[in-house]
Amino acid sequence: MFRKNGSKSFVYLTGGFFLLVLLSLIHLTQGQADYTVRELFTEAWVPGRIQDILLSFRLPRLVIGILAGGALAVSGAILQTLTNNPLASPGTLGINAGAFFFVVLSTIFFPSFLGGIPFVTALCGATLSSVMVIMLAGKQMEPVRVALTGMIIALLFASLTGSLQLLFENKTNGLFLWGSGTLIQLNWEGVQFAAPMILIAFIAALALSKSLDIYSLGEDIATSLGQNVRIIKLATWAVAILLAAVTVSVVGPIGFIGLMAPHIVRMLGVKGHLWIIFHSFLWGSVMLIGADVMGRFIQPGQEVPVGAMTALIGGPWLLYLAWKTAKTHHRGDRQMGGTLKPIKLPLVVITLSSIITIVFVLALSFNGVEWSLNWMKPAIWDFRVPRVITAFIVGVMLAITGVLLQGVLRNPLADASVLGVTSMGGAGAMLLLVMFPAIPVEYMPLGAIIGASLALAIILFTSWKSNFQPMLVALIGIAISAFGSAATQVFVVKAKLAVAAALVWLSGSTYAKGWDDVQLALILLGLFIGPAIYVTRSLDTLTFGDDVASGLGLSVRNARVGAMVIGVAISTAGVALVGTIGFVGLVAPHIARRLVGFRHLPLLVASGLIGGLLLVTADFIGRIVIVPKDIPSGLVVALIGTPYLLYLLKKMK
Repeated sequence: MFRKNGSKSFVYLTGGFFLLVLLSLIHLTQGQADYTVRELFTEAWVPGRIQDILLSFRLPRLVIGILAGGALAVSGAILQTLTNNPLASPGTLGINAGAFFFVVLSTIFFPSFLGGIPFVTALCGATLSSVMVIMLAGKQMEPVRVALTGMIIALLFASLTGSLQLLFENKTNGLFLWGSGTLIQLNWEGVQFAAPMILIAFIAALALSKSLDIYSLGEDIATSLGQNVRIIKLATWAVAILLAAVTVSVVGPIGFIGLMAPHIVRMLGVKGHLWIIFHSFLWGSVMLIGADVMGRFIQPGQEVPVGAMTALIGGPWLLYLAWKTAKTHHRGDRQMGGTLKPIKLPLVVITLSSIITIVFVLALSFNGVEWSLNWMKPAIWDFRVPRVITAFIVGVMLAITGVLLQGVLRNPLADASVLGVTSMGGAGAMLLLVMFPAIPVEYMPLGAIIGASLALAIILFTSWKSNFQPMLVALIGIAISAFGSAATQVFVVKAKLAVAAALVWLSGSTYAKGWDDVQLALILLGLFIGPAIYVTRSLDTLTFGDDVASGLGLSVRNARVGAMVIGVAISTAGVALVGTIGFVGLVAPHIARRLVGFRHLPLLVASGLIGGLLLVTADFIGRIVIVPKDIPSGLVVALIGTPYLLYLLKKMK
């Protein structure tokens, strides 16, 4: 048996090696300077143009790609064993995002000290992310929960990083591409730095392979066999974090390689961690070089982030893994939270309206520098007043979306941003810009509608059989969100948009909204508010469970589809108006549920007011913190909403 496995492993290793050689040859011939494979073989040995290009740019890029792909794959392989989680990888656990955030932070605030040693800062960020995942996911390390926690942590660090990039645009200039993961190398410095570190960590991983074989039998069995489980876990975490941190410090955060490569290796039937680590390194390299080759095929002469390419492939892969993993889990209780002693709605409305009035007065009167109560001045009436009103209406719309989606899915984590609807809406709008560059901006909502509808269709198709299991739906949504974000990055490069402008739009901004936008927002809200109120009775019935709801004469399936379509339509309208703003639809219903209880009509009213209040407040904070510049309100909301999401996750059982 051992000989048979060894022969099979050797065949796959040989096949992978030749595939890597083939991809490497294609990789070396790609770029602005054109030459053929034949010229590569004949002139690479002779001093001249091709040899200079090869040694200065293309060979360092190829080597760092092989090293980075291998390192990420090995990190993912040992993390999956360590957490007993098929969804674990440096990307899904938020390790890459944490490392990248710390690198950006040090580049801005300690450029001459820590900024010159990106590895140290990346290691700090990667370690912090890992500790957060371990603390929030709990000792049981339930697979879907671990992955979801990691992704939410990644969202938190991505929001913080985005804020820093906008606040310190000059200092972080050029980090947009690197932040998406790129193999660009201008010399051998990156390779010289990363190669010894990756080699040491790789040898350490091989040394741990036998212990990991025993550990994979279960902690109790491993302990009974005399293994010091705590030391093995600590050492494995250290090796995995080291590999991820080294990679991020050289090529930026690249996701999904660490997720996909170990799975492909296991699907090939490779067994034993010694062989799994060898194979993962090889196939991780193959995948990353293949993704880079594909990116340069899509956009010859321009740099498409390789991280975006891996996410385009990895998003569907994560979708498949989430669906497969969920089949092994039982349906859990779907506790929505909320108070058992609701406050009367009129009292809540009066209180919220008073707070909203105060925030409106502040937002209209203060510009970050001086106060003015003369709201009829052109500078205030033409710009600030419509901006604040638009923010309020969009906040109301996003909160209503959250109420509908959480109600229909009976999932406290359901929200247009967590479910990927917002992200795909943004990607759809960008795709329209790429395909029809001359199209008027007014038609962008069409692209957003197509993208959001696609996200909705995927959720319906993949979750129908599991009856919308909360964790599964959230995980599938995050996979869709990752895919949508990656697609957007590719489209940004393809459309040749200015980086700052693209970042602002993608972050969601109420900047420069006029009275036309107010008019459009009111029309859209008026169009959808009626159907949204109409479905609240069905949602109330659904809270008793599918069987009881059917017994009461409700068509459960029609009610779900109807409410979901309305929710997605309202969310899409919000994206079309101000870009991709998330978390309002998640946070507002939760706060409202703790005030007015479970019934959906009062919940809709209270959530709408809270959502409007949240977005107006976020817009106000974003407008005055770094005046005269703006922080997109979507980023401010994300900074508030992500910790709240982590809190909810911690509370969920």
